[in-house]
Amino acid sequence: MFEKFLILATFLSTLLAFTQSNAEELSLQEVAPGVYVHQGIHALPDRQNHGEIANIGFIVGERCVAVIDSGGSLAQGRALKASIMEKTKVPVCYVINTHVHPDHIYGNSAFKGQGVFFVGHGKLAQAMAERASYYLERAGRDLGLGLKPEDFIPPDKTVGSTMELDLGGRKLTLTAHGPAHTNNDLTVFDDKTQTLWLSDMLFMGHLPVIDGSLSGWLKELAKLTQIKAKLAIPGHGPVASEWPKAAEAETRYLEMLRNEIRGYIKQGKTLEQAMAQVGQTARGDWQLFDDLHKRNIATAFAELEWED
Repeated sequence: MFEKFLILATFLSTLLAFTQSNAEELSLQEVAPGVYVHQGIHALPDRQNHGEIANIGFIVGERCVAVIDSGGSLAQGRALKASIMEKTKVPVCYVINTHVHPDHIYGNSAFKGQGVFFVGHGKLAQAMAERASYYLERAGRDLGLGLKPEDFIPPDKTVGSTMELDLGGRKLTLTAHGPAHTNNDLTVFDDKTQTLWLSDMLFMGHLPVIDGSLSGWLKELAKLTQIKAKLAIPGHGPVASEWPKAAEAETRYLEMLRNEIRGYIKQGKTLEQAMAQVGQTARGDWQLFDDLHKRNIATAFAELEWED
């Protein structure tokens, strides 16, 4: 009887371990040699998805690996780390945080250790510090995550304008942008494969979200579209093989927003009127439009009513 119980217990333990292992697996696509991307889902962060909604991934060099965004939770960061160990034996040396938003940085603690440098925009540390208390409260309340202050890991290396990282036979060029999606956006260009990792400077399918400057974003996009890239990796949505064509829909939405809001301000119309009417023709073009569009109007209106 005891032997039967032991066999059953062993079976159940193995089954549970197998289930947990599979639950933590991270789907990855090698979009170019040594460039791996996990594509997130188009959804608002909640207790079901735990904020694991963004595109994250890594680039493998001969000497080491650069992680580009660590994920929306510690569990996702650990899953990403496990996937890296499956794909290569070279160690992680850099964790690049493209900006402050939780779906891109909450996996940081999974990578903390000797020989790993965190890299970010020159304004990222300040943005983390300013938002930490709110993010901590929201993580527990809305995402079901038990974050601690030490999970907000500021960069060891900051990018003021540009920075080159050598992964061994592979050079990455990091560019710090002016206020755009946020005020602390970074993009990464892999010279070896001509891959431009834009993170949330580019949204595909998912409505773009303004947390920085509408006009600034359009200004930075104009610069980014001059880069000759074979692949463009957005922060949300599928990897694009046509650049700068991939930026056309986002540019069109942002320009429409700016033009219509400027018109409303010139006519003396209120924010409430703008939120009810601006940009409604774009509803069918984007997912999460009804969840996020009015927020974009409010942010852009506050910016544009003070422009010269």
